[in-house]
Amino acid sequence: MTATARRTRLTSEREAELYQAVIELVREVGYEAMTMDAVAARSRSSKATLYRQWQGKPQLVAAAMRHTAFALGEVDTGTLRGDLHEVARQVGDGAEKDTVFLSAIGHAAHLDADLAAALREMLIDPEREVLYGLLQRAVDRGEVRADAAATEFFVHMLFGALPARKILEDRFADPDYLIRYIDAVVLPALRNS
Repeated sequence: MTATARRTRLTSEREAELYQAVIELVREVGYEAMTMDAVAARSRSSKATLYRQWQGKPQLVAAAMRHTAFALGEVDTGTLRGDLHEVARQVGDGAEKDTVFLSAIGHAAHLDADLAAALREMLIDPEREVLYGLLQRAVDRGEVRADAAATEFFVHMLFGALPARKILEDRFADPDYLIRYIDAVVLPALRNS
């Protein structure tokens, strides 16, 4: 089979390639501008195959999100500060791609329940679970009071730093920025509220 030939059978490897093509296209052109034609061309698949597997763009993008790993890896350094710095490194290393993707998909997710569910399932909930797990370990170690007022806003503080820096400074939140933010904002809020 030549490199330009269209493929119609979707093995698990082909499906993974197709999902990666979808995520890349959303990052490059945005959700609204991404077309099934572009996905077919990028993934060397037929449009008929795409529409047979997924009824349309929302279903395809939601499926791609469900099958693409965005979540944080396991984090447990033994201290809250160490854990948060590790989170900063993990998130900061992918901040540009993830911020671009979230910006591209955000508006569409407000209008499409399937996309919103996939965004929550594949991006928000897994990261929230990791973050609340490391916060609970910090409470168990006595680093943060269980009733600290800032615990309610802990995940909001961390998630908010990514788009805020891009919006306010037109720069992505790299690991160095996130570590400074954690030390200056997040840790003091958790320890002093």
